[in-house]
Amino acid sequence: MTTTTAPTTTAEAVRLTRPTALICLPFAGAGAGFFRKWRTLAPEGMTLLPVQLPGREERYFETALTDVDQAMDEALPRVLDQLTALGEAAERVALFGHSLGAELAFELTRRLARQGTTVARLLVSGAPGPRDRQVERVSHLDDEAFLEGLRRVAGYRHPAMDHPELLAVMMPFLRADNAMHEDYRSAHAELLDVPVTALRGRNDRLVSAAESAQWAAETTAGFRAVELDGEHMYLTETAGAEALLRTVVDELERGR
Repeated sequence: MTTTTAPTTTAEAVRLTRPTALICLPFAGAGAGFFRKWRTLAPEGMTLLPVQLPGREERYFETALTDVDQAMDEALPRVLDQLTALGEAAERVALFGHSLGAELAFELTRRLARQGTTVARLLVSGAPGPRDRQVERVSHLDDEAFLEGLRRVAGYRHPAMDHPELLAVMMPFLRADNAMHEDYRSAHAELLDVPVTALRGRNDRLVSAAESAQWAAETTAGFRAVELDGEHMYLTETAGAEALLRTVVDELERGR
């Protein structure tokens, strides 16, 4: 296992040699809109494909899901349709997910592989390995206690928490996402034949380097651990997102 720091070159300087689709899975409480903002930061040749889960943004009136497997079964045909529509622009496919998104990306990678899609790399961020997980349960608490618990377990204060009307809109899928994260445990006997990169903020107080490195046990195709500047939610800042995308490019180009 190799632990490195994020590359310091720009994404443009580390050029993509093949057109790449980066499928992005959301952390708890986020929607596809979070990743759409990254499109101005992505290097030439990279197409971002954010996965929109039910219950948020344009899918607000759909029931939010509370099970990782059900969510990724529902997402799979949508993602396959998007990849087909991209054609040659998706010559290479990679997946990224942060926290809950890491678990979603792990399961979606398995489903894509079973459907015959070659995944060049799975990038999991801010998440311990998917098996023997110790997760504080907060999704069952009353609203006040749930929000206090959410601040504690997420390491992030969502802007909606300062706007009661917006918070009321988000509360159903905030609870659903946290229930999904709390209940998930991988029971897969077969390891991935996909290289994995585990990322974390260097100052992350929620997920340790050792917990992040647990992902090494999930693949037969090689593992790397990379630390970036920042805390658990490093990717919510523009500098963190830029560093992350530079790292994605660097990791992909290692394998070509």
